[in-house]
Amino acid sequence: MSLTVEETKQRNQALIKEVLEVYPEKTAKRRAKHLNVYEEGKSDCDVKSNIKSVPGVMTIRGCAYAGSKGVVWGPIKDMIHISHGPVGCGQYSWASRRNYYIGVTGIDSFGTMQFTSDFQEKDIVFGGDKKLEKIIDEIEVLFPLNKGITVQSECPIGLIGDDIEAVSKKKSKEYNGKTIVPVRCEGFRGVSQSLGHHIANDAVRDWVFDKSDGKHPEFVTTPYDVAIIGDYNIGGDAWSSRILLEEMGLRVIAQWSGDGTIAELENTPKAKLNILHCYRSMNYISRHMEEKYGIPWVEYNFFGPSKIEASLREIASHFDDKIKEGAEKVIAKYRKLTDAVIAKYRPRLEGKTVMLFVGGLRPRHVIGAYEDLGMNVVGTGYEFGHNDDYQRTTHYVKDGTLIYDDVTGYEFEKFVEKIQPDLVGSGIKEKYVFQKMGVPFRQMHSWDYSGPYHGYDGFAIFARDMDMAINNPVWALTKAPWKK
Repeated sequence: MSLTVEETKQRNQALIKEVLEVYPEKTAKRRAKHLNVYEEGKSDCDVKSNIKSVPGVMTIRGCAYAGSKGVVWGPIKDMIHISHGPVGCGQYSWASRRNYYIGVTGIDSFGTMQFTSDFQEKDIVFGGDKKLEKIIDEIEVLFPLNKGITVQSECPIGLIGDDIEAVSKKKSKEYNGKTIVPVRCEGFRGVSQSLGHHIANDAVRDWVFDKSDGKHPEFVTTPYDVAIIGDYNIGGDAWSSRILLEEMGLRVIAQWSGDGTIAELENTPKAKLNILHCYRSMNYISRHMEEKYGIPWVEYNFFGPSKIEASLREIASHFDDKIKEGAEKVIAKYRKLTDAVIAKYRPRLEGKTVMLFVGGLRPRHVIGAYEDLGMNVVGTGYEFGHNDDYQRTTHYVKDGTLIYDDVTGYEFEKFVEKIQPDLVGSGIKEKYVFQKMGVPFRQMHSWDYSGPYHGYDGFAIFARDMDMAINNPVWALTKAPWKK
């Protein structure tokens, strides 16, 4: 029997209280600020966010290095990104996301390759500046078609004081002004990977935009130039989004940063509109371009037909009637496809419940796609969200939704155990726990090796994958090992 909204609120509040009771008093007091139940009409989801995780409590966050190297800079395909420090961080981040790109790996594209300065004890004692210089020299010999280099600092670099800025300037001058970007993204900075996004955005501003004058004089602008910001082309997402934008008459001059190039970064300030997908990772540079270059930016959401239609119209509203008409043609063209997808999968998914816990934009952006399939999101939260992320979430969630920020492993498992959703969508660290509990699961950081999920084509894949997860007969045969 389904609960009323008031009954759902009471159950969720009681569940939060129950979860907090196992903690020591001080920890419970701190964690209580991060858990709440959304009440319609409130300005935000009323949880504290972007605060240091409680020591000793399992968090699912990453670090500043992960935010810079793994998200913002890493997918730029024609640059080489050096993980400056011990081998572990670079090895862990190596090819951990499926940022698809077009190119020949090792020749003109380097996204799935791992470059590290492989710090040893002597480097910690004597410093790694000379080693970094030597690495850059080797890169220029071995990979002459690279268009630039970034130095992604790991924790020891900030502790021992390596002057990566001086090395970058010296080597850039040596190699005829080549773009070499020092990124101070040591993992200990900030409380999560979020600060790494900000640091990486600032590095683009200072070491790319501010040094790009006079580059690409052959580039000719048009009135319909746009840049896709904050799409990392996981499973081909940016490609499926780009198709729609080009079909409506726009010209995409840059993708950030999946399948992106340094030239695209340099040309972005010539766009007429920046369209922003992952607000958390790229709002900083979008705001900078608005302030310095006068380029407006707009958020968009290409998950599910309802949000795609709204986003296409919102993007078109910034252009003339030609683009507005183009948007309507695109919507009409794909309606038959989406109607067929919904007709096939909605009867199988109607009324199913979902709990989400992901980084970036997905805790709110994918809600519309689930609702297009008749599903209900009953709980959601961010690994590294800020207050403005939760404010934006109020536009998506329903009254009574359970909200959890930086949820601990214990809390998440207890919430799922008590609420018993039909599906959990989260990350790789949570995947196997819930599958062992017998709960259908989709890995919503990189689409469980499927995708794309963006755009109309992506919606068909999304619907298939959710059906495949929820209605798989294996779950009825599964019993948690600890219950045997």
